Amino acid sequence: MKKLIEFLKDFFQKKPPADSIDAETLRAAFKERYHHFKMLLNANNSALETMTEIEQALQNRRPFGMSFIKSNCISVTVSLLRLLKNLEQLSDGKYNKLYAPFDEICNTIRGLIEQKKEAQDERLIIPLTAIDRTRADLVGSKMANLGEILNLVKLKVPAGFSITARAYEYFMSYNDLQTEIDRRFVSTDITDMEALYALSLDIQALITEAPLPEDLENEIHRAYSDLEQEMGGSLSVALRSSAMGEDSAANSFAGQYRSELNVRQKDLIATYKDIVASKYGFTAITYRLNKGIRDEDIFMSVGCIAMVDARSGGVMYTRNPLDSGDSSVFINSAWGLPKAVVDGSVDCDLFVVGRHQPMQVSYRDIKEKKSQFLCYAEDGVCQLELTEEDRKEPSVNDEEAVALATLAVRIEQYYGSPQDVEWAIDRNGTLFILQCRPLQQTEALKMNYPEELIQKTRENVLASGGTNIFPGVAGGEVFIINSPDEMVNFPKNGILVARQALPVWASLLNKASAVLTEHGTFAGHLANVAREFKVPAIFGLKDIADILHTGDLITVDSSLLSVYKGKIDIPIQDRETEKDIIEGSPVYNMLLEVSKFIIPLYLLDPYSPDFKPENCKTLHDITRFAHEKSVHEMFNFGKEHNFSERSSKQLFYKVPMQWWILNLDDGLKEESREKYIRLENIASIPMMALWEGIIAVPWDGPPAIDGKGMAAVMFQSTANRSLEPAMKSAYTERNYFMISKNFCSFTSRLGYHFSIVEALVSNRTAENYISFRFKGGAADSQRRIRRIKFIADILTGYSFRVELREDNLVARVEGYEMDYMLERLNILGYLIMHTRQLDMIMSNESVIRYYRAKIDKDIQTVVLAKKASAS
Repeated sequence: MKKLIEFLKDFFQKKPPADSIDAETLRAAFKERYHHFKMLLNANNSALETMTEIEQALQNRRPFGMSFIKSNCISVTVSLLRLLKNLEQLSDGKYNKLYAPFDEICNTIRGLIEQKKEAQDERLIIPLTAIDRTRADLVGSKMANLGEILNLVKLKVPAGFSITARAYEYFMSYNDLQTEIDRRFVSTDITDMEALYALSLDIQALITEAPLPEDLENEIHRAYSDLEQEMGGSLSVALRSSAMGEDSAANSFAGQYRSELNVRQKDLIATYKDIVASKYGFTAITYRLNKGIRDEDIFMSVGCIAMVDARSGGVMYTRNPLDSGDSSVFINSAWGLPKAVVDGSVDCDLFVVGRHQPMQVSYRDIKEKKSQFLCYAEDGVCQLELTEEDRKEPSVNDEEAVALATLAVRIEQYYGSPQDVEWAIDRNGTLFILQCRPLQQTEALKMNYPEELIQKTRENVLASGGTNIFPGVAGGEVFIINSPDEMVNFPKNGILVARQALPVWASLLNKASAVLTEHGTFAGHLANVAREFKVPAIFGLKDIADILHTGDLITVDSSLLSVYKGKIDIPIQDRETEKDIIEGSPVYNMLLEVSKFIIPLYLLDPYSPDFKPENCKTLHDITRFAHEKSVHEMFNFGKEHNFSERSSKQLFYKVPMQWWILNLDDGLKEESREKYIRLENIASIPMMALWEGIIAVPWDGPPAIDGKGMAAVMFQSTANRSLEPAMKSAYTERNYFMISKNFCSFTSRLGYHFSIVEALVSNRTAENYISFRFKGGAADSQRRIRRIKFIADILTGYSFRVELREDNLVARVEGYEMDYMLERLNILGYLIMHTRQLDMIMSNESVIRYYRAKIDKDIQTVVLAKKASAS
């Protein structure tokens, strides 16, 4: 009786068939709904592509900056907004509750991205006498360390002051420069070195041409006048970068920013802006990108210190950077300013001083020093030729070397770790400390060569000698570089060969497998960065740029100071595995945090009672929900309006089947008013490819299962009623195709298994894609997960990109030509039919091997063979 009442109720409530006028109106309405459906799919695909870019950046750990994060977050949120707007149109606002989680997620992402440091101290100028390490956030590590050495270690440091991070922030905000800089970064492809170089020049010009706030300019001049009074008359100063994070233990930024020596008051403001602009110098940008440092975290403080009229200068390491077991002090020195040592432009002397008392020089290497850098009042910094006599003289004597080593040990004891110290001795013999930063050390690399390898290397030596900058072995093609203009052509894994070890070459260290230079010092900026990036390097290798030619295949063994012809496999001592430089960096961590609100998929089961807008935790969840409901709305159009022309119809293949088809546009060769659609009338290219896979090999039926397997089925059916095939659902007993000529959306529920295939396939290769989702099973979770991994392994072999979460599989392939995509649809059709109920046998290894072998054989000999024979 109850069934009779329900039948009569349905009969009398059924809408009458549409008349001809209504039919035209409904056709127009369906056409509009279909338009919004296509736009929704387009937005969905754009969002998924952006999510893939984010995943690949995290997995490949390639360099990227905040501009990558910002542009991709903008891209994915714009795609989601388009998706929601089109879902609203095709469903008459039925799912507008999605906007609430969308707004909440977007606000969370925005809050993460826009967080930035702000200077807490409002002072624009601070004298060096008031600075110590606690002021690092205001004056940068370089000036903070210098203040610490002056005020607490009580060593001689030139007088000076700091133009603070607050001053930088004030200057940038006064001209609204950061907004324009961010805009330019977002619109530039940072993987294109030529575009990045042009961007660097543009931004630097933008900064140097901007006016300084008048009160800031006045304060700088006032501080300079105070310094003149302190020094007792007219003076020149060094303006040195002291950015946030510079000279830290992890990031030296050696030579990446600009410093200017011998600056007079009339040039003070212009030079200050030049140094601020150097934050966006090409080498500085690439260094930050390769190290994963957020641009927003770098405030450019500038140190202003009185020039030292240096007789000699250089850099000393309080320990051996290449051997953590060697406690000797290494002193690199040259005549004149230390610029010759740190720039790597002049060969310099090396003194090694032992720590045992009394301290004494244990090793000296006195180089021929052809020139020196000196300051002249009107000419700035000049490079002058040395006399023949001075060239071969040591730039410091042994007594001065021991005095320097004594200060080095004192500084290390104060900081409690090895240090890299820049120093100068003036013409009165007074020793000044100019800079101090943590020294990175590595363990000595021990090489054990078999006799036959020793013989082979001897026969193939092209050059030997020089200074070991970082130990290791690397092979590759030579690239000789003479000008920064040639950097854009440097190949991945090339051997960088140059005459001088200039800091600008640091931009190539993420691509170089080794570095060879004719000149350069152990203590230069490029040497420091090469050690940071762990690139094998030899400096001071005589005539190497003439011996080698671009394109030569060579092997570099920096530990033995040798270069060999060809590629030689030299075994090296295994170092402890290092993480990629980008991993764990601020930018990497930011993308990782942001991705938690974009990529994970929690809404897995459309039949679950939890499949609701309010349960969307990520943007991926929103795309999943919206896509599922858009398909539902398209299928329901004909039923809602009693419009048979746009209602789903049953597939007739030999006999009527439980496969239902909705023609969206041109998926049929001819429109049919019958309740059946015959296979020969289907024009949809992707549907037919999928169908060919479905019927390619007859299904043998469910695999034999043991008692445990049967018990698992019964338990799952009892515990989870939504899994039962008998449970009422829109897709419980039917398999649905939505089709047009080049599009197919297939939703299937076969027993306990759900699968969705969506494909767009045409001659427009760039637009082609196939998406596949698979979930479910009647076995326990462990066997369902093993079945998912089983399918994933097969799909990966056919170029699908696969993601797994519990017993849910998402696979995607895109951007291939039509024939390739149709073969992948053949494979999916086969797998949908033949992986049914395989979860039941996923605890039996021999049966798993049997089915894997059978599936591989079926795909190669039947599924794909038919396509091959047809062509």
